[in-house]
Amino acid sequence: MAEVAGGEPPRLTESGAFVSPDARLAPDAEVQPGAVIHAGTVLGAGCLVESGAVLGKRPRLRPGSSARGEVGDLVVGDGVTICCGAVVYAGARIGEGAIIGDQSQVRERAVVGSRTVVGRGSTVDFDAVVGARVSIQTLVYVTAGAVVEDDVFIGPGAVMTNDDTMGRHASGQALAGPVLRRGCRVGGGVVLTPGTVVGEEAFIAAGAVVTGDVAARDVVMGVPGRPVRRVGDEDLLDRWR
Repeated sequence: MAEVAGGEPPRLTESGAFVSPDARLAPDAEVQPGAVIHAGTVLGAGCLVESGAVLGKRPRLRPGSSARGEVGDLVVGDGVTICCGAVVYAGARIGEGAIIGDQSQVRERAVVGSRTVVGRGSTVDFDAVVGARVSIQTLVYVTAGAVVEDDVFIGPGAVMTNDDTMGRHASGQALAGPVLRRGCRVGGGVVLTPGTVVGEEAFIAAGAVVTGDVAARDVVMGVPGRPVRRVGDEDLLDRWR
């Protein structure tokens, strides 16, 4: 890592990017024109920050927001690509080799694991934890407090929810994000309701609305989602690595 350039004024790079003097960038990190890197950002070796990306943004929250909490540094691991127009908040953690797609958003205290891809326009909300080698397709919403384990696939337009009351609950009541276990697959346009657990290697067909827990290796279809068969041995993750 490069050392903090303490005492220096904010600066524009030769490419026209804005870099805070209190950001720490590895010497070989590439920052393209129009990118903004705020104070407290730590950028690892071999990273690429594309045009218009914003790193280290501080959250601006309404009174009583459930997102309130301590926000520390944004730490971006080695070899990460932050694509055009993406916004990665202060306090997030991005694992090495991850790709944060165009116009996507990773909120404060969220974790994105190594070699995970966050697709264009997708959101990983505050306090969500996403594991390694996860494939998040275009326009996915990973809600606050969700847990996505390693090697999960989430299809385009899938939506997770975390509050059965839609805001009409006592102050401080915990949100209940869904949990997606290792190697499960969630199809395009699926809706996961608060607190649902999708088991390891389960398969949720496109357009399903999941209102209860899904057992490991179950294939679920429909509205509401119901199990229709089991995932065969030939489709298990270890066969396709």
